[in-house]
Amino acid sequence: MKHVFRQGTNVSAPTLLLLHGTGGNERDLIPLAEAIAPDASYLGVRGNVLENGMPRFFRRLAEGVFDEEDLVLRTGELNRFLDTAAEQYGFDRSRLVAVGFSNGANIAASLLFHCKDALCGAILHHPMVPRRGIALPDLASTPVFIGAGTNDPLCSRAETEELQSLLEGAGASVTVHWESFGHRLSGGEVQAAANWYQRHFAG
Repeated sequence: MKHVFRQGTNVSAPTLLLLHGTGGNERDLIPLAEAIAPDASYLGVRGNVLENGMPRFFRRLAEGVFDEEDLVLRTGELNRFLDTAAEQYGFDRSRLVAVGFSNGANIAASLLFHCKDALCGAILHHPMVPRRGIALPDLASTPVFIGAGTNDPLCSRAETEELQSLLEGAGASVTVHWESFGHRLSGGEVQAAANWYQRHFAG
């Protein structure tokens, strides 16, 4: 998978896994990583699927309708790539915090849903429920931040609350931060994510 890695100055900090939204690339969320944890290492990954020329992490059948078979396939593919990248760059595979926006947040949530111990935490900006009707792995002691919009046209309040409920039902500790900027990433949401990260991982 196309990617970029930067070694941070704080070797005890988790590595941030940066997962872009539709049409983005492996460098899109570097400013976000620098705002959240400027001294942490990061691994930015580009999605392997193209939709009208725009990179994504998995296919969809329509707006808001995921191709679940492809989602499962691509989630496994990403998880295996993370194993390889950890060996290549020498970061702690068990200390990986995803930072995803939109489609990237969805694949990060899918890692939580499908791959036990793939992540030790996640910052999900405007995610949806990746799959329904499946048993989640044990997510006890896994903190998750969800940035959501009260007026997000793609992710309704009910969708956000359902994702929160599913994650908490598997034992995750979920913090939801609400803004009113639609499906956009606001400065307030970024600051809330940075504060959350400091509480959970900068001790």
